[in-house]
Amino acid sequence: MRLLLASCSGGLVGLRRLGGLPRVAGSSSLGMARVLSIENVDQKTLEEVLQETSAALRGGGVVAIPTDTIYGVASLVSSNEGIERIYEMKGRWRDKPLAICVSEVEQVYRWAKVTVPSSLLSRLLPGPVTTVFERGGDLNPALNPGLPLVGLRIPDSSFVRCLVEQCGCPLALTSANLSHSSSTLSVQEFRELWSLLDVVVDGGVISHGGRGGEEEASRLGSTVVDLSHTGSFSIIRHGMHYQQTVKLLEMNIT
Repeated sequence: MRLLLASCSGGLVGLRRLGGLPRVAGSSSLGMARVLSIENVDQKTLEEVLQETSAALRGGGVVAIPTDTIYGVASLVSSNEGIERIYEMKGRWRDKPLAICVSEVEQVYRWAKVTVPSSLLSRLLPGPVTTVFERGGDLNPALNPGLPLVGLRIPDSSFVRCLVEQCGCPLALTSANLSHSSSTLSVQEFRELWSLLDVVVDGGVISHGGRGGEEEASRLGSTVVDLSHTGSFSIIRHGMHYQQTVKLLEMNIT
């Protein structure tokens, strides 16, 4: 079953309905955050959630969103306040970089110095892969200061991609959990962060079809690959679609 979400650039794109227990459409509040459901809702509700979430981000806020791998917390890349809040709420060391999330492959070229053919980049993204390149000069200096590289993500999620488009700015993105804790597949798993967030977007339980050990493997998040050197690659983190990613890279990079 698929729900349709109006694209910010026109036309229609699919929003996959995530699994999990049904919830009543709408919102609820707990502490600071507004919890907005996008599970089993209509087009109008989806658009309202997009508007409210993007408004929170444009106001310097931090939100939680479901991606194609795990739940994440995000701010605008341009928001120094939002970036700082992410580090504080997660108890994250400042030397651990945040990835950035864009909505289209073409946008990668603005924020990074791409070293691979466009055909390969389009096969890696969108998907559960974070591509690491030398950072571009337009990137906010407050994001990962002093680091020459940056990771870029395009989740295979129409909601996330439309959210980026509606904000008109990439998102600084990381996992929705306290540092050194397991990644999360439902909003209930990071309840301790709700009071520190402006909006929590509830897409239900992110299910990758696994059980037991397979489910735990799905908490690895995206596979992170360093592509900053022309003609070579290295895996920084084993994540989802690791084997497929390595195979694709080996066939296209010599």
